[in-house]
Amino acid sequence: MWKFGIIGCGNIANVHAEAINDIDNAQLIAVYGRHEEKAAQFAAKYNIDAYADLDQMLLRDDIDAVAITTPSGYHLEPTIAAAKQRKHIIVEKPLEVTGVRVQQMMKICNEYGVTLSGIYNRRFNPAVRKLKAAIDKKRFGTIAMCDAQIKWYRDQAYYNAGAWRGTKALDGGGALMNQGIHTIDQLLYFMGDVKRLSASTACLTHENIEVEDSAVVILEFVNGARGVIQASTSCWSSDGHPAEIHICGDRGSVFLSDESFRVWDFMDRDPMDDDITSLMITSNAKGLGANDPTAINHLGHIMNFKNFIGALEGSEELEVTGQESMKAITLLDAIYQSAEMSGVWVEPNV
Repeated sequence: MWKFGIIGCGNIANVHAEAINDIDNAQLIAVYGRHEEKAAQFAAKYNIDAYADLDQMLLRDDIDAVAITTPSGYHLEPTIAAAKQRKHIIVEKPLEVTGVRVQQMMKICNEYGVTLSGIYNRRFNPAVRKLKAAIDKKRFGTIAMCDAQIKWYRDQAYYNAGAWRGTKALDGGGALMNQGIHTIDQLLYFMGDVKRLSASTACLTHENIEVEDSAVVILEFVNGARGVIQASTSCWSSDGHPAEIHICGDRGSVFLSDESFRVWDFMDRDPMDDDITSLMITSNAKGLGANDPTAINHLGHIMNFKNFIGALEGSEELEVTGQESMKAITLLDAIYQSAEMSGVWVEPNV
């Protein structure tokens, strides 16, 4: 039985707790929170021990691993503390807010011989696996276009609810770094490295935040394809728009819409197509978490945690390694650099 502690007790910590408790060989036993009262409430909900002192929790010999759910720009410090106590570590997206801080995390975990993994739960979705398989089988022919669209909505109250939200230090960025990073990670998972990019960002509809609520990025991939990322938290709709990835080549087109497909169309048929068109095609326009960040399920987190545990046991390879988690942050570093220089073309340091 793998026993976990959670660092942080905000909304996303509940998703981690539910995922851990739904795995047969995992058990959540402790939580650390900066605010003693909040930690106690979280602990009572899950019948676990509460700590207001992180070092005290990490001294427990019966904790094998920790899940870090603190604000994004405060992932490095608890990683260092946990690694020094030989705890394996899984971190909510993004791993950190800059490539430099991610590299520090990987270095300390390597030094103390502990496993570092990230949460990119959308990678484990069955529709994502099907699309990756189609790409690997070269069913698209030559891929020409690949787009990521995250046209979501967050009201001003969302940013006002937490002092860290919308800050460069702890949020790292806005619509791209916080809301868009899952879709950006998927795009890189499908398409590989970006050769160069040009970006434009702005804050158009929110007040008193330091980060973007709207962004457009033009991409040139190493494989020759061209693409665009559009990300926003200023796009209101009654149900919320799904996050979408569009991949089009000279022999096929697929539009991934959250956890299903809006388009699955290839020139050459394959046995997998029948199941996909009958089971995975959707016309549902409601986006997961598009208007409400708490409106997500924890099924992807379960699969993410199961892979993490499988890797610790040596029964499977770790899919979301520190290095793999670094790719989206490296791209975002380049995007923000380009945007700060009025859209000059930048080559990510892959």
